[in-house]
Amino acid sequence: MQNFMYGELTDKKTIEKVRQTFDNYESNCFEVLLYKKNRTPVWFYMQIAPIRNEHEKVVLFLCTFKDITLFKQPIEDDSTKGWTKFARLTRALTNSRSVLQQLTPMNKTEVVHKHSRLAEVLQLGSDILPQYKQEAPKTPPHIILHYCAFKTTWDWVILILTFYTAIMVPYNVSFKTKQNNIAWLVLDSVVDVIFLVDIVLNFHTTFVGPGGEVISDPKLIRMNYLKTWFVIDLLSCLPYDIINAFENVDEGISSLFSSLKVVRLLRLGRVARKLDHYLEYGAAVLVLLVCVFGLVAHWLACIWYSIGDYEVIDEVTNTIQIDSWLYQLALSIGTPYRYNTSAGIWEGGPSKDSLYVSSLYFTMTSLTTIGFGNIAPTTDVEKMFSVAMMMVGCKYFNFFIKNYCYWQFSWLQSQIGLK
Repeated sequence: MQNFMYGELTDKKTIEKVRQTFDNYESNCFEVLLYKKNRTPVWFYMQIAPIRNEHEKVVLFLCTFKDITLFKQPIEDDSTKGWTKFARLTRALTNSRSVLQQLTPMNKTEVVHKHSRLAEVLQLGSDILPQYKQEAPKTPPHIILHYCAFKTTWDWVILILTFYTAIMVPYNVSFKTKQNNIAWLVLDSVVDVIFLVDIVLNFHTTFVGPGGEVISDPKLIRMNYLKTWFVIDLLSCLPYDIINAFENVDEGISSLFSSLKVVRLLRLGRVARKLDHYLEYGAAVLVLLVCVFGLVAHWLACIWYSIGDYEVIDEVTNTIQIDSWLYQLALSIGTPYRYNTSAGIWEGGPSKDSLYVSSLYFTMTSLTTIGFGNIAPTTDVEKMFSVAMMMVGCKYFNFFIKNYCYWQFSWLQSQIGLK
């Protein structure tokens, strides 16, 4: 604190306590008399809190000042002439009730307390909320605060359904599955309804403006949502599965409708921004990388099956391609393709469950560069795709090993106190 803020009436012991608080990197609070630029004395309730980085090193101090002059010396003005000191003090306390509520001494244990990582990720702890969240700005009755417990829980429900979509949509598109199963049709319809409700909630949810302020004006909220995520959210909640359930829908149009649901994956961008500052935790990163690896392997398995399904039967000559990996798999497991002369089509082959498991098995062995060879690419397109998969696998494990070792080394430094 600058010396020019002190004056002849400032208590010398208090000045020394403030200096020791800074020197010892402590948190403390004082009642101190300071001076303005025009040398007017003002009583302040001063709070000092050290701010520490991830290595528990103090990088700066947070100092707050609350004017308590009214409590120390009630001032007589024109409106209070003739009043007793007790009456003026009562009026000062009444007018400054909000100040009185804020004058709570700071607990040192609260400053250095490390919050639960799960609570941080879920954003459920009121004591770890930013300052604007603690102040709870006034909002219209139909506007929801974007950091309230209900909205936080709702966002995690949307996240889980997004991952559900990320798994089921590529499978349905690649394996051309019509949702004839009533249970799955009802489940997917419920998911679509939840995404539709999410659109309605987003039109009534506050957001943080460019200056860090909470925007609660209904008109600004709607304009912001219309300019950002509305189109993507609308496309993601259309009932494509109900359209696909009808038997008279063309298979190509059905696949197109199902593939449009992939736009829901763009919602993962908002999740990535939220979880970015939690990547410093090695365990969380490990779980995240494993989940991403499994999801990528699932997507590639669907693409791998689509390539084989496209090449196994030549639609021009209506002949089977014996060099396709699907034909070779069908022979190896004893479920060969058969030509139905009466219908003029090829039938048989492995079941869809067996095809998916085999596709996932091949992509896993390719991404990990193991490659047992019992399922192998034979056509040019299959070989090109396999090369691309192995390149993705090499880059992924290079990133995994490099970054995970770095995170582990950083954790070790923090444990033994290295700087």
